[in-house]
Amino acid sequence: MIPKERLEQLITRHEELEHIMSNAAEMTSEEIVTTSKEYAELTPIVKASQDYLAMTREMAELEEMIEDGSDAEMKELAEMELSDLKKNLPALEREVEVMLLPKDVDDDKNALLEIRAGTGGDEAALFAGDLFRMYQRHALLEGWKFDVVSSSASDVGGFKEVIISVSGKGVFAKLKYESGGHRVQRVPDTETGGRIHTSAATVAVMPEVEEVDIKLNDSDIRIDIFRASGPGGQSVNTTDSAVRMTHIPTGITVQQQDEKSQLKNRQKALKVLMARVYDAERAKRDAVRAAERKEQVGSGDRSGRIRTYNFPQGRVTDHRINLTLYKLDQIMAGDGLGEVINSLITEDQAALLAEMNS
Repeated sequence: MIPKERLEQLITRHEELEHIMSNAAEMTSEEIVTTSKEYAELTPIVKASQDYLAMTREMAELEEMIEDGSDAEMKELAEMELSDLKKNLPALEREVEVMLLPKDVDDDKNALLEIRAGTGGDEAALFAGDLFRMYQRHALLEGWKFDVVSSSASDVGGFKEVIISVSGKGVFAKLKYESGGHRVQRVPDTETGGRIHTSAATVAVMPEVEEVDIKLNDSDIRIDIFRASGPGGQSVNTTDSAVRMTHIPTGITVQQQDEKSQLKNRQKALKVLMARVYDAERAKRDAVRAAERKEQVGSGDRSGRIRTYNFPQGRVTDHRINLTLYKLDQIMAGDGLGEVINSLITEDQAALLAEMNS
């Protein structure tokens, strides 16, 4: 049973914010933005809470009517109504409980998506390209913007590494579950004997941050400028426009040479560097949280294998929640990925609820 007092506190706070916003003329623009954001975040929780409280009140009234029993016909009607409400209550209670779960502070952020070819040589690079297209199609279906920040193509196709900026509603909240090792089992096009090969790629999903989220001191950043080069080491630019940035305290390094302009390469490199430093700090927090939690689905831990794509069997298995779907084509096409992500979100919420109620 959800504590009634907690829900009433949220409803009261929502009413206070509504009253504050009615006097917007006396507020600064910053106060208006902050208040409006809190109000908007509370609105769906308050609506669900009001529905839940109304249902529990109605159930209590029906139980009193049944207990009274002076009117047999009214008692029968009350019993029927109470039976229906009892069927609907668990779903509404679960909805409210999920809304009350502690929110990941980064869930509303956009994301930087990194895909790197792992073990498996050329086949790993081709698989990295397949993952790139899977996420690109999924982003299109979600209505997200999908922009390549930098890429290092493989000679045979696919990518050695590619970094993408994904922006839109709910991007990090959903894509964060994709961080980890992705393994593919299939017969490569170059394999004449028909043998199944196993190769891998690593996916890293980092919240895209602004300077207000993390402060990097200029003295902590070393910048090296050099001439951009393409495959085989040949020069692709006659000017020194490529940029390498190193965050000295952590040793995190970013290299950017996709743009002909040194300024644009600096801007892109700084964007990725900020995300990586922030992500490293987030990883430390997650490690502490994971130690406190019995189960953690969305930890973003990239040290282990999270998913296997088996082409001969048309099977995709997510090892974190023991989910197996024989929908490989749909998942690789992007439109089936949502089912996997939603299952991970549901499992993570269930684990959190179990811990809160234990």
